[in-house]
Amino acid sequence: MATNGTTAGHCSLMKATSNGAFQGENPLDYALPLAILQICLVLVLTRILAFLLRPLRQPRVIAEIVGGILLGPSALGRNEKYLNAIFPARSHTVLDTLANLGLLFFLFLVGLELDLKSLRRTGKKALSIALAGISLPFILGIGTSFALRSTISKGVDEAPFLVFMGVALSITAFPVLARILAELKLLTTDIGRMAMSAAAVNDVAAWILLALAIALSGTGSSPLVSLWVFLCGFGFVLCCTVIVPPIFKWMAHRCPEGEPVDELYVCGTLAAVLAAGFVTDLIGIHALFGAFVIGVLVPKEGPFAAAMVEKVEDLVSGLLLPLYFVSSGLKTDIATIQGLQSWGLLVLVIITACFGKIAGTVSASVLCKVPFQDALALGFLMNTKGLVELIVLNIGKDRKVLNDQTFAILVLMAVFTTFLTTPLVMAIYKPGKRMSKADNKHKTIERKDTNSQLRILTCFNSTRNIPSMINLIEASRGTEKKEGLCVYAMHLMELSERSSAILMVHKARKNGLPFWNKGKEPNSDRFVVAFETFGQLSRVSVRPMTAISAMSSMHEDICTSAERKRAAMIILPFHKHQRLDGELETTRNEFRWVNKRVLEQAPCSVGILVDRGLGGTTHISASNVCSNITVLFFGGHDDREALAYGSRMAEHPGISLTIIRFLPDLEINSDGNGFGCSTDEHFLMEFQKKISNDSSISYEERVVRNSSETIEAIQEFSRCNLFLVGRMPESELTDKLNAKSDCPELGPVGSLLTSPEFSTSASVLVVQQYTNHPNPRSVMPFKTVSETPDGDIESV
Repeated sequence: MATNGTTAGHCSLMKATSNGAFQGENPLDYALPLAILQICLVLVLTRILAFLLRPLRQPRVIAEIVGGILLGPSALGRNEKYLNAIFPARSHTVLDTLANLGLLFFLFLVGLELDLKSLRRTGKKALSIALAGISLPFILGIGTSFALRSTISKGVDEAPFLVFMGVALSITAFPVLARILAELKLLTTDIGRMAMSAAAVNDVAAWILLALAIALSGTGSSPLVSLWVFLCGFGFVLCCTVIVPPIFKWMAHRCPEGEPVDELYVCGTLAAVLAAGFVTDLIGIHALFGAFVIGVLVPKEGPFAAAMVEKVEDLVSGLLLPLYFVSSGLKTDIATIQGLQSWGLLVLVIITACFGKIAGTVSASVLCKVPFQDALALGFLMNTKGLVELIVLNIGKDRKVLNDQTFAILVLMAVFTTFLTTPLVMAIYKPGKRMSKADNKHKTIERKDTNSQLRILTCFNSTRNIPSMINLIEASRGTEKKEGLCVYAMHLMELSERSSAILMVHKARKNGLPFWNKGKEPNSDRFVVAFETFGQLSRVSVRPMTAISAMSSMHEDICTSAERKRAAMIILPFHKHQRLDGELETTRNEFRWVNKRVLEQAPCSVGILVDRGLGGTTHISASNVCSNITVLFFGGHDDREALAYGSRMAEHPGISLTIIRFLPDLEINSDGNGFGCSTDEHFLMEFQKKISNDSSISYEERVVRNSSETIEAIQEFSRCNLFLVGRMPESELTDKLNAKSDCPELGPVGSLLTSPEFSTSASVLVVQQYTNHPNPRSVMPFKTVSETPDGDIESV
């Protein structure tokens, strides 16, 4: 008792700041410098662990939980000097306060992730899977609690212990699951959609059960106290549901798209989160519930929710939240698990948790006619634990429902089950092997049957790319007699290190395939609206998609999607955009390396669009299209593909096509026309037969002796709207161009047309034709470029 009193005395006398080491004071005896050191130590250790675990594709929460355990009495804390200096008992109050403040706002973000409208529309299949995935582990958790109470948890209150054990084993971590699905590129697939829907239902059910457990674990002697706590908590949720949404809708209505959210609304929302936390703490549930309820009630439509995430997330998840993991780690002492009985109970808890969640999910999935392999993968995904699990365990520890040994066992169970999720899903579920067996007969635009459907995968990473991409699609749609044009518009989104799932999950739902809300409500995503509107107006089949991945693996998403959709061409935006003065400047250099890898690994032809305002900044309707397109033909596979694409564009009534074929002067160049002469001649003869009666297409041959004459001839057509060129022409004429460029992905002609020395306002589409046996000339330029370490992002 004396020790507790002394500790309390030190806590009350602990000042915030010191006078400094020169005044003979130890900064670690004061709250602020000690808290700063603790935060820095936690951040460094968790980031190092996250980096080390990245090759295993583990979510960051694993590194944070393990980091907290290492800093606690299980590892480094075994050294008494370290523990008393860095994490003394007198600092725990400040540490826990900061950690719970961070957790309060994080639970607000978790609430923002849950869209009640989508939850109400959850299909019977996902709802059945969720309920089965909760019920069986909850029942098994109650069964396990009897084994624990008779051995290591003697004397604890029965009712709250049963509920806490049931909740601990039945939870699925919604944010962690979203992260894992995104890492595995399953977020926009059927199994990803089902997992996220089931996890959302699971999340809500877990919070309701946890509220019940907290109400039951009260210290009041009368059972009526628990009943009052639960009823008051229910009344609080009911009042918030009536009062809060109209206020937030009014705020969201006054925050137009594209405009910054008023600071008053941000402060008001954060104050509401704190106030709700205070009320629920007053009731006796927990401050976290109030924050979670406010987050759920914030409207998800419009920019307001995303703005709140932008304002709060980085500070909370990056700085304050890791403190909760170390606070939890200080309570976790693995050394308490001693003897064969304790380790046997750990194995029992892990097996029970895994079996309950996986068996419940798999059985319900199979009954819902989900393929067994998909059902098994879904079971492993639903077995993901995370921060919510730690919250449950810490509340149980604070309420004296869980003792040190039970707490340590359950923390290790959470780490183990989450750690296994990614490798097990990768081993079992291989979507690459489940692709359609139908072979893509048309991997190029150049083909014998020109009346067959043309499939194009267009990629964009910002709104700046959309008008030109749409105008290019408009020009590519051909005649209505043909089978038509099918376009897959893929939005390239970077998967950041942010822990919150809102920025990717909601965009994936709105902008991905399959659509979660298809046919239920108008889609508010401007990317989708732009392409769908164009599709309806031009009668082109446009299907929006989303690729959410790290920059190092984004090319895999693009290439895999092109193969699955049987695309003939992938069109990528160039990583530079035009400034007002006409110069091209780099937007994000990482997209250059995405383009580079797509060129190397694409299962079809590839085009890189250097945009100089093709058709202006808006979509041009079919009747108003009036464009001049020039194809520069030197010879080879890529040039034939560029000409085949140009020929398709020329079918549009508003487009005139000019083909310039460059021939070397045979008196000077004794080697002839270069590579692939006979193939080029045959291709051009067939092409000239087709266009003999077409006045919108003109064909011209130019004999040039050197690079200067080649450049002069090209300069004559600089007033056109679009240049179509092959990436690696097979001609000695292009070998002598020597255009200075740091972008070999454009090839010699593309580099010339985008160089500052060449004056033109025309956009450029650089085309690479797919071939089963790549031309070695097309690979060489990449090997000669010096790839800077900060520019290239190596895949891990």
